[in-house]
Amino acid sequence: MQRLTALRQERAAKWDTARTFLDSKTHNGRMSEADAAKYEAMEKELTDLGSDISRLERANEMEAAMNAAGNPILGEPHSGKAAGTGTASASYKQAFWDAIRNKHYTAAVQNALQAGTDSEGGYLVPDEFERQLIEALEEENVFRTLATVITTASGDRKIPIVSDKGEASWIDEEGTFPLSDDTFGQKSLGAYKVGTALKVSTELLNDSAFDLEAYISKEFGRRLGTKEEEAFWVGDGKSKPTGIFNATDGAETGVTAASASVTFDDMLELYHSLKSPYRKNGTWAMNDSTVKALRKVKDTTGQYIWQPSVVAGVPDMIMNRPYVTSSYIPALASGKTGIAFGDFRYYWIGDRQGITFKRLDELFSMTGQVGFLASKRVDGKLILPEAVKLLAVK
Repeated sequence: MQRLTALRQERAAKWDTARTFLDSKTHNGRMSEADAAKYEAMEKELTDLGSDISRLERANEMEAAMNAAGNPILGEPHSGKAAGTGTASASYKQAFWDAIRNKHYTAAVQNALQAGTDSEGGYLVPDEFERQLIEALEEENVFRTLATVITTASGDRKIPIVSDKGEASWIDEEGTFPLSDDTFGQKSLGAYKVGTALKVSTELLNDSAFDLEAYISKEFGRRLGTKEEEAFWVGDGKSKPTGIFNATDGAETGVTAASASVTFDDMLELYHSLKSPYRKNGTWAMNDSTVKALRKVKDTTGQYIWQPSVVAGVPDMIMNRPYVTSSYIPALASGKTGIAFGDFRYYWIGDRQGITFKRLDELFSMTGQVGFLASKRVDGKLILPEAVKLLAVK
């Protein structure tokens, strides 16, 4: 914790130095080439320190989870809970990983796996492993930490929405009450399939020292997570979720900037284009290059709108609201939409329960490898477009 605090303080001090340098070397909105290079080096130090802080925060979280207090095991372990059934049972988990490694693939193993056979011939992963995959998805996919995530069993999920609200009226003495009904609509979440395949050598599969479970969890989580995040931001809704930045069924444009050099007035217009109830939980979302540009923007009092955090648990801020970055969000450029601000809880992600897993024995047998397939079904959609506003460049 002391190391983390020291890093935050170091970054805050470097930001003060960079800010002072920027103020003193900028004349009529321009800097000399030499000064610009010096500032770029200062900014890189800030970015690197930010990465170090994030990495150390994640390490501290994992260490805290590993060191969580627990009761000592005396004698035969017993949780006090009923034994799990189906894909949650210990026998299914053991059979699943025996089948993956092709160890002792007996009739008993095959019978145990029948509990998790899906309609396409694959096996649903054990419940514990599925939680590991979801955790990996959340590490790779920043969007899931912002959105509302639900689990659907089958079919489309219909979400009722009030599209037009009724209102009260002033009534004369003995007057008639006017009828004012709410108008209801609905959004539908389906299930689009995302999947990937990888190969593992038979030597690694038979090597007891190789942590197959951890490797597959991490690698499949990385692949599925990054593909999901891309769709949640910029997906076109064709065989994939509909993204926040998609022109159809995405967020509404709040302001159109005159150029890619976004000003404080542009940011202020975007901020206030969002209704007050959404602003209370508002988060900025943008490409990392956009954050870099906004570090140079000042408000009307001469203060920079980007402020680094020096306190644990408090994120960096832009105009006193937190922000997230993603490489899938477009960079600011002519004709592009590159900044979103709003309450992302109104973006709903529908996970179809169960991640399907398959082992391919014959396809790569000539090269001494075994293939593995993983897939899941998911959809995502902004349920209330007015909850998120976008900044577009003219």
